[in-house]
Amino acid sequence: MLKLNLEKAFGFISKASVAAHEGPAIIAREALENGTGKGNDFLGWLHLPSSITTEFLADIQATSHTLRQNCDVVIVAGIGGSYLGARAVIEALSNSFAWLQEKKTTPTIIYAGHNISEDYLYELTEYLKDKRFGVINISKSGTTTETALAFRLLKKQCEQQRGKETARKVIVAITDKEKGAARVTADNEGYKSYVIPDNVGGRYSVLTPVGLLPIAVAGFDITKLIEGAAAMEKQCSDAVPFEDNLAAQYAAVRNELYKRGKKIEILVNFSPKLHYVSEWWKQLYGESEGKENKGIFPAAVDFSTDLHSMGQWIQEGERSIFETVVSIENVDHELRVPSDEANLDGLNYLAGKRIDEVNKMAELGTRIAHVDGGVPNIHVSIERLDEYNLGELLYFFEVACGISGYLLGVNPFDQPGVEAYKKNMFALLNKPSYEEASKEIQARL
Repeated sequence: MLKLNLEKAFGFISKASVAAHEGPAIIAREALENGTGKGNDFLGWLHLPSSITTEFLADIQATSHTLRQNCDVVIVAGIGGSYLGARAVIEALSNSFAWLQEKKTTPTIIYAGHNISEDYLYELTEYLKDKRFGVINISKSGTTTETALAFRLLKKQCEQQRGKETARKVIVAITDKEKGAARVTADNEGYKSYVIPDNVGGRYSVLTPVGLLPIAVAGFDITKLIEGAAAMEKQCSDAVPFEDNLAAQYAAVRNELYKRGKKIEILVNFSPKLHYVSEWWKQLYGESEGKENKGIFPAAVDFSTDLHSMGQWIQEGERSIFETVVSIENVDHELRVPSDEANLDGLNYLAGKRIDEVNKMAELGTRIAHVDGGVPNIHVSIERLDEYNLGELLYFFEVACGISGYLLGVNPFDQPGVEAYKKNMFALLNKPSYEEASKEIQARL
């Protein structure tokens, strides 16, 4: 079961000040439950774990089996929440060196549609020239520039290399139920398709087909992922008292720290497998809370690697930060430090110890040092890195984000600021219907 330890934050804020958030947090949680808060038309994720049926999961598994049988490589085409959740789970559960292995039991998963780099896309299409590949195209509208551009290239290449009939079997669309370019293409071409629910925003979509299908194709147990999320759904429900509600407690503490001038939250891990969990978390909180000139800035570091790059700033820089450390209690493998007769590196004092013990002492020592240096510390721990525990972790962060956004006084389910760069880009590219905007922006250059 996921654990939350706030003791190293209470040196900077009082328990009484956190308890003062109880009323607002209860109201925020009830607003989520009753659909009475801002953005209430995007709450489809809230009870998603407990509502997913075994039949639905079986259908996802059947599609993943088709892709696994017919593809050596599967490209997940999407941007933001359309790929980060899946990538977070896949990277966390995969062998770190799986991409180097010659004999694979599952397709290699590659990501596209999340940038507009010509070199990246050229190198991808070159790599795929002798590969049996398929595509999972994830886009509600089908017109998001980054994803649509990548899919246009991949669709053409897949049809040329594998033939139109085979392409229809290995291209899957995850899109709107009825409208949009991706839906029209899927229906016209006869692709297997899944629906992105209208009431689930991209950054909350990891437990929909957006995340579940790529995770299943990668060979991981989506049933266990959902079970973990469903367990956390109960633990964070509005029926759980404030003092026992992990999501409400996390939301309250981070908002109290924000009130006290801690404007930046750094998500910390001590396992490289959690890197993309941090990337997913950054989008979830950044896009949900960063509006109306408010919001905690979400950053992330991979320790102990980044202790040798960012460690100095975190230890002694401006005291505008706090940390949330995500720990894994039990690792999957055992490796001990060998003894060395010469002991030139001076490490014989560690001989016989597990590497994980050394890592955990590095973690504990870092947390103590940062607290001593004026950095409040929140500690989140999961039992092990598997599907069930990741399901718990992802849902915990989702519901805490909803509560936290309401405590902050913003709509945690919209993203109006994202459109600004798009309008400028379309004007600069002379997209039809942007003629006036094009004239205006050209006059500014």
